[in-house]
Amino acid sequence: MKRQQKGFSLIELLIVVAIILIIAAIAIPNLLRSKMAANEASAVGSLRSINTASVAYSTTYGTYPPTLADLGPDSSGGTAATSTTADLLDSVLSAGVKSGYTFTFAPGTGNLSYTLTAVPSSQGVTGQRGFYTDQSGVIRGDSSGTATSASTPIG
Repeated sequence: MKRQQKGFSLIELLIVVAIILIIAAIAIPNLLRSKMAANEASAVGSLRSINTASVAYSTTYGTYPPTLADLGPDSSGGTAATSTTADLLDSVLSAGVKSGYTFTFAPGTGNLSYTLTAVPSSQGVTGQRGFYTDQSGVIRGDSSGTATSASTPIG
């Protein structure tokens, strides 16, 4: 009398686990590339927002802001916008770090111009390209991680 066993053999389970691992090995690099592309798109969008906020600041106060933090909200809870708390950007972006990128704002002489760079916080992990813009509003990118005024404009 032969008993019938129900269930999966160890070999069958190992084959299923191997197939799942192969699928994961294919999918994970694509996921990481997608995450870096999303971070880069967020950095470009943030640069556009900062450019727009800087123009609005210039229109209101006559010069560009001396720091990126001046474009942000009042951290003490005040509601009136001033030249040091213009409330044109959210507190995350005005702090200078967002979506794996670090933003560096440098005012020009007399605050009549500015330069703005966005570099990946961790090159090759959070992003590949660095970005640069100034008061002209043209955003430039460079795959080396650090963009300058000589870098190629992005499309």
